[in-house]
Amino acid sequence: MTDVLSKAAPSSYRVHGATGEWEVIIGLEVHAQVTSNAKLFSGAATAFGAEPNTQVSLVDAAMPGMLPVPNRECIRQAVRTGMAIDAHINKWSRFDRKNYFYADLPQGYQISQLYHPLVGEGSVEIELEGEESPTKTIGVERIHVEQDAGKLMHDQHPTRSYVDLNRSGVALMEIVSRPDMRSPAEAGAYLTKLRSILRYVGSCDGNMDQGSMRADVNVSVRRPGGDFGTRTETKNVNSIRFVMQAIEHEASRQVDVLEGGGKIVQETRLFNPDTGTTRSMRSKEDAHDYRYFPDPDLLPLELDDAFLAECKASLPELPDAKRARYEGLGITPYQANVLTAEVETARWFDALLDQGAKPVAAANWVSSELFGALNRIGKDIAESPVGPGQAAELLALVADGTLSGSLAKQVFEVMLETGDAPGKIVEERGLKQTSDTGAIEAVIADVLAKNPGQLEQYRGGKEALFGFFVGQTMKAMQGKANPAVVNELLKKALG
Repeated sequence: MTDVLSKAAPSSYRVHGATGEWEVIIGLEVHAQVTSNAKLFSGAATAFGAEPNTQVSLVDAAMPGMLPVPNRECIRQAVRTGMAIDAHINKWSRFDRKNYFYADLPQGYQISQLYHPLVGEGSVEIELEGEESPTKTIGVERIHVEQDAGKLMHDQHPTRSYVDLNRSGVALMEIVSRPDMRSPAEAGAYLTKLRSILRYVGSCDGNMDQGSMRADVNVSVRRPGGDFGTRTETKNVNSIRFVMQAIEHEASRQVDVLEGGGKIVQETRLFNPDTGTTRSMRSKEDAHDYRYFPDPDLLPLELDDAFLAECKASLPELPDAKRARYEGLGITPYQANVLTAEVETARWFDALLDQGAKPVAAANWVSSELFGALNRIGKDIAESPVGPGQAAELLALVADGTLSGSLAKQVFEVMLETGDAPGKIVEERGLKQTSDTGAIEAVIADVLAKNPGQLEQYRGGKEALFGFFVGQTMKAMQGKANPAVVNELLKKALG
């Protein structure tokens, strides 16, 4: 068997075979379910997890005489997605029929866009950790909209298969990349970034475990710098980790075949997540085998400037722009990347800043205290018991000296348990930090009196004991003394 070697940069990723190194060529076709309250050509609902065949209109079931009508919101979301990746938007596009028979395809064809897609060329910039060239641009060839098929269920009866048409007619964006990726890591970074963009835009929820985003993985191998080899397509991979595993296995498999004197057959394959392997499904059809032709029931889509302007104006601040803004506020690149990776986190953090929190202190607190607490209680940021307003109040109490860092941790724990505001907790539990010099001086005098041996050692030159006296003073004051004042007064007392 071959071994996969990952070198310093993902572009240098190679499969090491018996006869030398091979380069991997990767392209992805991502199917993203459009966020909409209806299907692409009907008004049927699209809720996940509904009872089988409860979200099926007469159009979805291909009843005689039923005609499709495009859903404006589905078109709008696809256009907004194209704009988010700086793609060319085609003002004129057309729907085609892709003809093939399958039991979960009632019409006997799928309505798609082959020759004139809604969205043309664009690009996605990916970030690569720990590399000399940390960014790479992946080309996107096109985005077209199409309807999904239904679902065959083979495990409901010992001798029969059942058909669920709930997904029949659901609107999909097929986002077709160029074969620009050269390693599983690059493919994973591309999918991660694309998912983030879709979620920011709101055009797809990105829930891969629910099938609303999945990828067809095209893989071929070649000698480094040589001509492209024959590719295979692994269908419907539904997690980023599985996509990376499928690439790694398929590349190694192809090298084994070629080095054994065989040929790669252009085919469709399936990925088995339990074994991390792929298996052949069927030989790959070319476009002409589907007998594409313009759908006679649908007029071409013609977009006017007003519609495009409205789509453009509706776009939110996207991940790259938001990350750059955060860095401009003094937040570290690493923290900015963490805070913008998921749209819910970015929205929560923006709300925190809107409440007046200082950016750097807020970023430090969110990435350490808040994330740590949420991980401990098993909640995501959308479920956080502490809202941005409460967090801003807590940070303000630290900034004005009311709370020390240790007291703030105590208050935060109570906030998580009770949902109370930090100011209320401070007052009710007497957790306010004190800067009363008289009270602190009295405690310091008592600490020195109780520790004559350590005092003598300190004055004899063992200056490391200064921390001991600070700790004893803070302990005696139950952590409520202002650390800066304690340090200042101790220096005076110790001479």
